[in-house]
Amino acid sequence: MQSTTIYIFIALGGATGACLRYFLTQLMFQWFGKGFPFGTLLVNVVGSFLLGFLYSLFEHGHLETTLLRTTIGIGFLGALTTFSTFSVDTIVLFQQGLWLKAALNITLNILCCLFAAWVGSQIVKG
Repeated sequence: MQSTTIYIFIALGGATGACLRYFLTQLMFQWFGKGFPFGTLLVNVVGSFLLGFLYSLFEHGHLETTLLRTTIGIGFLGALTTFSTFSVDTIVLFQQGLWLKAALNITLNILCCLFAAWVGSQIVKG
């Protein structure tokens, strides 16, 4: 497969992931307000779960195509997950003096994302 094709599929996956990220973030703002970055937390947990699940599918031989791996893993999930946004959200909380919320954001993102990735990988092992 030509490298141009792979880049096109990564771009399509990235555009889809970015749109879903925006949608989910806006949904969290509507449901919970802007007092805590629930949107960032949600996309990080969902993205971690999906990447753990996808990784396990590849590792156990259920999926083998490079195109699918790059489209979803690099494109879609790369645009969906937001570790850089998580970092800035946390810095802003610290700058606002909201130490407890900042610590909660760090703890929830790390623990929930690690747990979600583990659950995703365990589903394939069944």
